[in-house]
Amino acid sequence: MTDSKTEDAWHYHNGTKHPNGALMARHHPYDPAFRPNPYKIYKNLESTNLPLDKSPIGKSALNAILENIKPEETNLVPDLNILSRILYFSGGITKTINFPRLGDVEFRAAACTGALFHIEIYVVCGRIPGLDAGVYHFDPKEMKLTLLRKGDYRRALVHASANNISVQKAPLILIYTDIFTRNTIKYQTREYRHAFWDCGTIIANTLAISSAHKLPAKVILGFVDELANSLLDLNTDKEVTLAMVPIGFSEEILEEKIPATPPLKLKTEPLSNYDFDDPEIQKIHKASSLTSVREVRGWLGGTPKFSTPTPKENFISLDPFSKDEIPDDPVESVILRRGSTREFSRESISFQQLSTIIKHSTRGVPSDFLEPYGSSLIHLYFIINAVDGLQSGSYFYNVKQNALELLKDGKFRDVAGYLGLNQDLPVDGSAAIFFMSDLNAVLEKFGNRGYRAAQLEASIMGGRFYLASYAQNLGATGLTFYDDAVTEFFSPHAKDKSVMFMVVVGKK
Repeated sequence: MTDSKTEDAWHYHNGTKHPNGALMARHHPYDPAFRPNPYKIYKNLESTNLPLDKSPIGKSALNAILENIKPEETNLVPDLNILSRILYFSGGITKTINFPRLGDVEFRAAACTGALFHIEIYVVCGRIPGLDAGVYHFDPKEMKLTLLRKGDYRRALVHASANNISVQKAPLILIYTDIFTRNTIKYQTREYRHAFWDCGTIIANTLAISSAHKLPAKVILGFVDELANSLLDLNTDKEVTLAMVPIGFSEEILEEKIPATPPLKLKTEPLSNYDFDDPEIQKIHKASSLTSVREVRGWLGGTPKFSTPTPKENFISLDPFSKDEIPDDPVESVILRRGSTREFSRESISFQQLSTIIKHSTRGVPSDFLEPYGSSLIHLYFIINAVDGLQSGSYFYNVKQNALELLKDGKFRDVAGYLGLNQDLPVDGSAAIFFMSDLNAVLEKFGNRGYRAAQLEASIMGGRFYLASYAQNLGATGLTFYDDAVTEFFSPHAKDKSVMFMVVVGKK
């Protein structure tokens, strides 16, 4: 790995904590009227219009996020219609809302901090039915693919990922990038956390809709950053690759020769009308980058095992809906109606509903840094305000016991509100969920790049919490938080753990 030390990750993480992170300006102004254009627009390039059929294909959202489709020794190659659906239900425009002063704001299929939509999606594919081999950019505004490079460049990504078998066998690979200044305009240096939060919620949708189409998909974080960036012709002062997801399975044998990726210097509209480059974001990204195939090989390996405090006797086993009882709302319908809930009713949800959310969101994320499948870098802590059959209090989800462990009983609505940056949503929601990680162990294993991994897994899991909640006609929203106060509240159990993500669920 680039740096076996972890000072850079800790410097960034501690410096971007609320409320007094040293890298944050406490009174940073932001006027939504100056929200950047959320679309990357290329000039004068060939494009392919994407067909779009939003009709459900019969897979429930809950089953789609639960199932992990494994590669088989047979061709599982999506055509252009299926690729279009994967892109649309990952990052397409699903609704438009008119706001005073702002006018029409177009919202996407997945949640995004501040509705600033700084994550872009690219496609690298061989020839699939309806689409020639090439490197493409997904334009959600026009629902089209813009051709950046003509020809099959998958071997470049196979090389960049140290011959990852999922990348080798995939007929197409999605690449997710981040345009820094679209988000720093509001969130300053904390943007690099948001990069993985917002990428992860999109990937949660990608995995779900791929599963619905019975296509294997896997999250890849082990790759040479420069090789991926150069393939996409990115100006890395402004935009960088975050993650890749190979989709499908093909028996095709790729050419051994690695294609050259000379600079294209493609012209685009300005990436943002706010053009301040944050040196701290550049620093943490560089420190967590992998610079050679050898480093990629050295970075990969089994997920570290974590110890948790000796459990008490007060376990409450999960009680999810049975197969016959489970809501069967199609994944497409759930994504289309999903939003970030802005008001909760304070009504109780049932323990079965909460259990079903947990079960379907935590089974495992298929990825190269979570081996074997089902491993995790994330620990879930809860503040329960209103769940029928569960007393109010703070809880830890014990994965081995598949049960909630009561840490402290009591009514903590006001505490939840404070921890969620003094907002009303955690006060009124039924449950506030904190996705925490033992960063010491993660960074010791994965170096600075482990910071990316912990943030990304938490947000993918959080994206699934969104989908599992809306699948049951509940609401959900992601929030930011007072970092150290969360750890302190859940201690001693959560001692030395750091918050990666926060979600509130409840009735709308």
